[in-house]
Amino acid sequence: MTILHGVPVSPYVRKVQAVLELKKIPYTINPIIPFGDTTELKALNPLGKIPVLQDDDLTIGDSSVICAYLEKKYPEVALYPSDAVSYAKALWFEEYADSTMVSTLGTVFFQRVLNPKFFDTPADEELVSQTIAEAVPPIFDYLESELGDNDYLVDNTITIADFAVVSPFVNAGLAGLTVDATRWSKLASYIQRIYDHPCFNAKIEL
Repeated sequence: MTILHGVPVSPYVRKVQAVLELKKIPYTINPIIPFGDTTELKALNPLGKIPVLQDDDLTIGDSSVICAYLEKKYPEVALYPSDAVSYAKALWFEEYADSTMVSTLGTVFFQRVLNPKFFDTPADEELVSQTIAEAVPPIFDYLESELGDNDYLVDNTITIADFAVVSPFVNAGLAGLTVDATRWSKLASYIQRIYDHPCFNAKIEL
């Protein structure tokens, strides 16, 4: 039995979900959150973070580790390129998404969505405005440039890079931050392309 612990609003959980769906691996979700009483979560992952995957006798945390494990165990419908250079690029984009993108876009999401909904704290709109003005555009510029005329980031085929990179945009959208298609047309089209993928969950309700 495969159990994914975590809530789909997390970009990391969403990434793992997309991999599970694409590989057609049956699974159930335990919608555990990393806030409040984390006793149950820390029993699964000493870091107290989501997602956590239980697959038969294995219990493992960290979305990148989970996705790499799933690729190794279920190689059908490969999400990691076999070529060394392309493989490195896919890993790089996954890391860029999981670190820089989640941190930056997540700031807007945390302030506008999580703070008022879960912590009864108003959004720091000054921080939000500064983030959108200074930190967000370089990310969008970089992705626009890397896409070029391709439909996907690596080898013009869907890889782990695409699920990782687009996941934080779902959270950004919930916070009212979207990509201006007049400035970043390739990026906007790319995001919509991944949103429309049958294995990607772009519709999240809080």
